[in-house]
Amino acid sequence: MFVTLGTLAEERGTDSAGLAFLGAWPGLGGSAVGCRVVRGRGRFSEIWHPAYLAELDRTPVVLGHTRWATQGSPLDPGNASPMAVSGAAADPSIGPSAGIVATHNGDIDAADLRARFAPPPASGTTDSEPIFQLLAGCRTSAEVTGLLETLVGRVALAWVHRDRPTEVHLARGALSPLTVAVDTDQNIYWASNPRWFREAERHTRVQFVSVVMLREGTYLKVGMERRPGRRDLPDVLATANFVPTARDTDMDPRVWTGFTRSDRECDQAGLRHRAIRRPGGTGELVTVA
Repeated sequence: MFVTLGTLAEERGTDSAGLAFLGAWPGLGGSAVGCRVVRGRGRFSEIWHPAYLAELDRTPVVLGHTRWATQGSPLDPGNASPMAVSGAAADPSIGPSAGIVATHNGDIDAADLRARFAPPPASGTTDSEPIFQLLAGCRTSAEVTGLLETLVGRVALAWVHRDRPTEVHLARGALSPLTVAVDTDQNIYWASNPRWFREAERHTRVQFVSVVMLREGTYLKVGMERRPGRRDLPDVLATANFVPTARDTDMDPRVWTGFTRSDRECDQAGLRHRAIRRPGGTGELVTVA
């Protein structure tokens, strides 16, 4: 299923792609806090290799990503995702975080974000990396949603803290779509386009009991309890809402590339972000309902 979704996601980007394996099931070998990231230029199907199947089977969480470059050269492999980044803690007295592995679909005002928070120097030139650096220091849902409300632009995110590899954080800010699905074995999947899950059902043995497009301003934490010798099932651990903000120029039909007409219209009917206009360098907020 993971490979099928990754291949379908190529319709939303072929500049680069990658995948990350996080943790290991008890008793199946590998480190419980291990992390392996594979990424490079080109299509997901060019990055994926059957040799990864054994690791895929023993890994509780896998992130995949395809990229259509907006900010940051597609020629630089360091700009590909998933990205592994470290970050300072929100409370300096706690000490630095172990870092996160993350993906971002969208395009945000990175200069504004850097000016407001002064994250550590970046290793690449994308708008995604400063988001990840700041998320790495968030320890509570309130800190996460507080940061997400400061982002201006299109954003859908998935990330995992390296010291908590069985918990996945998902967030949809303004516009960039994010769909979450659950199969009959209670495995949880996420992807941009709900159509991909219907396609996947036709080409695999997996059947879904739920496929839901998240509304803008939704944050979810899903994960499993870690108990010795047990392979626990994933569940929703936390939810929260926030008010996302986009630029007035972010409303682009390409946001819904590959969507069926009914899926696109359903998603557009539920948009609720604020749109910011900056004529002459000043800001004006308009709510999109």
